[in-house]
Amino acid sequence: MTILPDTKDWTWVLERPCDHCGFDASLLNRVAFAPRVRESAERWLPVLERDTAGRRTRNDKWSALEYACHVRDVFRIFDRRLAAMLTHDNPLFENWDQDAAAIADQYDQQVPTAVGLELVATAATYADRVTTVKAPQWARPGRRSNGSVFTVETLVLYCLHDVIHHLWDVGVALDPHT
Repeated sequence: MTILPDTKDWTWVLERPCDHCGFDASLLNRVAFAPRVRESAERWLPVLERDTAGRRTRNDKWSALEYACHVRDVFRIFDRRLAAMLTHDNPLFENWDQDAAAIADQYDQQVPTAVGLELVATAATYADRVTTVKAPQWARPGRRSNGSVFTVETLVLYCLHDVIHHLWDVGVALDPHT
């Protein structure tokens, strides 16, 4: 089954609550960012233990395994982006085609337990970096090639939405307000 690429610009979730998962960036405090990353990563482990983890249930959606691979890679990408923002002035992020990555890395063929361990580890690395951010650094800018500009704070919030939204995609509800 081929899934149509998601071409939407999701940066609007930084300005208003997500209509789907309920994530509301305005309600999160910086102190909660790193713990929230770790908590969301742990929530993937039981998802990957499901007998159906590798099975697509709809033509237009990835399997839970594919979503977990994506989230693992989101943590990797956002850790690199955060590192760049903390060490360089207004870096331009390298492009990442999530759909091409899913095909090239054969997300659908990966081992769920291994993906779970990798996801938790990459989330921990990212969360550790988030905890190093000092007060003046939260406003440091970085940008995507499409012109979207982030601060360190909005980048972390954007990443959190992605992870929480994909948990919602696989049927795991998290309180989007904590």
